Amino acid sequence: MRQVIYATSLSLDGYIEAASGDLSWSNPDEELHRHFNELEREMDTHLYGRRMYELMAAYWPTADENPSALPYEVEYAHIWKNMRKVVFSKSLNRVDWNARLVQGDAIEEVARLKTQPGRNMSIGGAELASSLADAGLIDEFRLYFVPTILGGGKPMFHLHERIKLTPVEMRQFSSGVVLLRYQRADA
Repeated sequence: MRQVIYATSLSLDGYIEAASGDLSWSNPDEELHRHFNELEREMDTHLYGRRMYELMAAYWPTADENPSALPYEVEYAHIWKNMRKVVFSKSLNRVDWNARLVQGDAIEEVARLKTQPGRNMSIGGAELASSLADAGLIDEFRLYFVPTILGGGKPMFHLHERIKLTPVEMRQFSSGVVLLRYQRADA
């Protein structure tokens, strides 16, 4: 069965976004960006909430045309454009860039997608990740702790139930970012 993987960068105090909405503190350096490119190659589908889809679609479709784009950014743009995307939104009317819009139940659709043939799927968006985590549909968590304390902002999750995890990997990057990788303990 396909796995659903939630990978996210977060501050040491557990926020994925500063209170002001600023995300610049989490911009990856070359080593981490190349790592993310390799992670993307393990997937064949992105599962996005509306906000994350709009954020990604505002930049990556043309990032490879920017003359100042770095080679690993161009590489990611190509990966992103070719990747299938499923966007969960009740407010959008259409999506582009190899994406399919689902206005119905995300939990039902992701459960169905997990039974389909293919490679792993990644989640983009805290609200979507929270609902999928509560439903037991996330198989693996890849948490990239950035050596920054924000003091407030958007938390990684809003959960209704505790989730027990088993550690799989710990890795430190030269930037000081630490990856803590876990799988569900009941999986």
